[in-house]
Amino acid sequence: MIRMTRKIYFCGSIRGGRDDRDLYERLINNLRQYGEVLTEHIADKDLFEKEKLDDKGIHDRDMDWLISSDAIVAEVTQPSLGVGYEIGRAVALNKKILCLFRPESGKHLSAMIAGANNGSNFVVKNYEETQASEIFKQFFS
Repeated sequence: MIRMTRKIYFCGSIRGGRDDRDLYERLINNLRQYGEVLTEHIADKDLFEKEKLDDKGIHDRDMDWLISSDAIVAEVTQPSLGVGYEIGRAVALNKKILCLFRPESGKHLSAMIAGANNGSNFVVKNYEETQASEIFKQFFS
């Protein structure tokens, strides 16, 4: 019997700010138990030095991954135009979406993300990192 692996598209700020890179790495490591994380490079500390594609190449590659994914997990605490774009495209593609926001950051989550929460295929969770495992377990069950 061939077991199909779930494909997960993880979103986190890159050009909008890399303050949460270490957190992204831990979240991605946790997500691996639920499937293949297509965008592991987001946690790479040397991402800018390693990236060989131009902007169009990055966009097209990432859209291919987004289209092929089964679920999107977005860490949305650090505001990012790119993450917002990816979420919008994921909604248009009718993907299952989980957005994670840390209120203790002192930042405010966009109403366009918070207001899209429908509790089923678009889920927004306020969280602390220690809660991520349980949130992932519920989301992927």
